[in-house]
Amino acid sequence: MRLRARVYTYRVELGRRSYPILIGAGLIARPDLFDQHLFGRDVLLVSNTTVAPLYATPLVNALGSRRVVEAILPDGEQHKTLANVARLIDVLVANRLGRDCTVVALGGGVVGDMAGFAAATYQRGIAYLQVPTTLLAQVDSSVGGKTGVNHPGGKNLIGAFHQPTAVLADVRTLATLRQRELCAGLGEVLKYGLICDAPFFDWLEAHIDELLARDIDALEHAIRRSCEIKALIVGRDEYEHGERAVLNLGHTFAHAIEAATGYSQWLHGEAVGAGLFIAATLSHECGLMPAADVERIKRLLLRAGLPTDAREVSRAAALEHMKMDKKVRGGRIRLVVPRAIGECFVSADYSDAALQRTLAACFG
Repeated sequence: MRLRARVYTYRVELGRRSYPILIGAGLIARPDLFDQHLFGRDVLLVSNTTVAPLYATPLVNALGSRRVVEAILPDGEQHKTLANVARLIDVLVANRLGRDCTVVALGGGVVGDMAGFAAATYQRGIAYLQVPTTLLAQVDSSVGGKTGVNHPGGKNLIGAFHQPTAVLADVRTLATLRQRELCAGLGEVLKYGLICDAPFFDWLEAHIDELLARDIDALEHAIRRSCEIKALIVGRDEYEHGERAVLNLGHTFAHAIEAATGYSQWLHGEAVGAGLFIAATLSHECGLMPAADVERIKRLLLRAGLPTDAREVSRAAALEHMKMDKKVRGGRIRLVVPRAIGECFVSADYSDAALQRTLAACFG
């Protein structure tokens, strides 16, 4: 008899809104898992033109006798818009799907964010389940309940907090991921080591080549540790009133890069990679992070195939987009600043001169 692969489970502890993160191989084809975590007869399956041909059929088969309506969206960050969420709402209405249906998000972060936002707003909130198929989505965007879309003026400016009923991260889907997408996902993985886990950062330095080669054990470990860290932080600060903001390390710079380039040139994880190094550079300019740590971060980012600057974006454009960041308070940009590898904090108490030197070093 063939034994099933092990499934690792972590929980996001949020009282009545608590849910599991399941990590393992072959989860998409497991009817028993969907039976445990997907309730009701009707399902809206949301995917995109890249992922659906690969994984929609085994997932639908695993859903058994449920009524499944499919909504296939175009692929790409530039399509993460209110117009495409409206398309999902139209499908829900046209098929008379009620409050007892479940939206299943099959894809990367863009699919998950839009499917979750549609679920958050349709009939004032219905259930949704995340089935992330990219490394970035498995370690970050599928966990925590942030849903939403972009606006030309800024990244993720429109959205809602809406927790999924479960996250099913099937590591086998990473076999079909483009190498560029895999590298982009590593940007979010490296973030976790930088914010609160120096030993994990050390492990990443030692195993980055295995991750790039898609070694399944290395990938599972990276995903598990990343999800464990995020689950703990989200459980303590669901709505980002305090500690959860550290999960945005590098993201103020990253979102500015994405918005300034029209959400079409950079993958989110690539921008995060650059943002991590820019944040480290700012810390050093403020007299906090030692130069040796900044250099370690740069070396690992480059080994992971990630950029460390954004010369095609002007300093002025970057700063304008940074002013639209959701952490801005009283007109002052609050930034996540790494003090050392494994330690960071949120602050608006940095010198403007240090920020200007950082922008000059990393932008055009």
